[in-house]
Amino acid sequence: MNRLKYLLGPARPPFLLLTPACVALGVGTAVWTTGHVAPIDVVIVLIGALAAHVSVNALNEYFDFKSGLDFRTQRTPFSGGSGTLPQKPEYAPHALAIGVGSFIITALVGVYFLAKRGLALLPLGVLGLAIVGAYTVWITRRPLLCLVAPGLGFGPLMVMGTNFALTGQYTWTAFVASLVPFFLVSNLLLLNQFPDVEPDRQVGRRHLPIVLGRRAASIVYGAFLLLAYVALVAGVFAAYLPRASLFGLITVVAAVPAAIGAYKHADNVQGLLPFMTANVLINLLTPVLVAVGLFIS
Repeated sequence: MNRLKYLLGPARPPFLLLTPACVALGVGTAVWTTGHVAPIDVVIVLIGALAAHVSVNALNEYFDFKSGLDFRTQRTPFSGGSGTLPQKPEYAPHALAIGVGSFIITALVGVYFLAKRGLALLPLGVLGLAIVGAYTVWITRRPLLCLVAPGLGFGPLMVMGTNFALTGQYTWTAFVASLVPFFLVSNLLLLNQFPDVEPDRQVGRRHLPIVLGRRAASIVYGAFLLLAYVALVAGVFAAYLPRASLFGLITVVAAVPAAIGAYKHADNVQGLLPFMTANVLINLLTPVLVAVGLFIS
C-alpha cells in the first residue's frame, strides 16, 4: 500500500475530481444542443482530460522537486505538492515518466478526435498541450498568464474541447458555460498560492500574490468569484443556457464567505484554510450543478 501511495502520489489523485466535473459540463452543453452524444466518445474525452491533468500535476511535482521548492514550502492540504518526492527522492524519474507518458496519452486522444471531427479542434489541442508542458517552468513566472492559465485549461479548453469532440461544432452555449470554470479554477490556483509566497519567490516564480501582495490578490479572487456567477446569469439571460443551469448559483452561499474570508485572512494561512476548503467545494460543485441543469432541460 505504501508503494502504491508513492507511485500514485505525483499524480495527486484527490485533485483529479476537478476533471470529471468540468468534462461533465462540456458533455452537458453537447447534450443540450444536440440531444445525444456517443458514450464511447465521452469515455475517451474523459481519459484524455484526466491524462492532461495527471501530466501537469506530475510535471509540477518533478520540477518543484528539482528546483528545491518542495523543501522550502510548508505543505497544506491544498498547496505545497503531494510531498511524495521529498520523502522518496528515488521516485523523481517515475514522476517525470508519469508526466511525459500522460502528456503523450493526451496528445493521442487529441489526434483521435482530430481525425474524427476535423482540424478545427487543433488550436484548442495545441494550446492545451502548451499549457500542460509550460505551466511550471515558464507560466508561473508570468503573473497574468499564471492567473488565467489554469482557468483556460479547465474552462474554455476542456469544456469547449469536450463539446467539440462530441458534436464537431463550437457553440456559444459551450463558450458561456466554460466561463464558469474559467473564473473558478483560476481562483482555485490563485488562493492556493497564498501559503507559498515566500518559497515561490525564492525560486523565481512571479504570480499575483507575489507581485501584488496577498491582500490585493484576495480582491482579484473576490472579483473572479463574482464574474463566474455573472457569466452564468448572463448566459441564461441571453438564452445560451437553460434556466435550470442556475442551479449553479447554489454555491453562492459558500462563495460569499470565501471571498470575505480570503480578504480578512489573506496573510494568515491557518485562518485561510477553511476558505481554501470552501474554494475547492465551489470549484467541484458549481460546474456539476450547471451540468445537471443542462442535462434535465
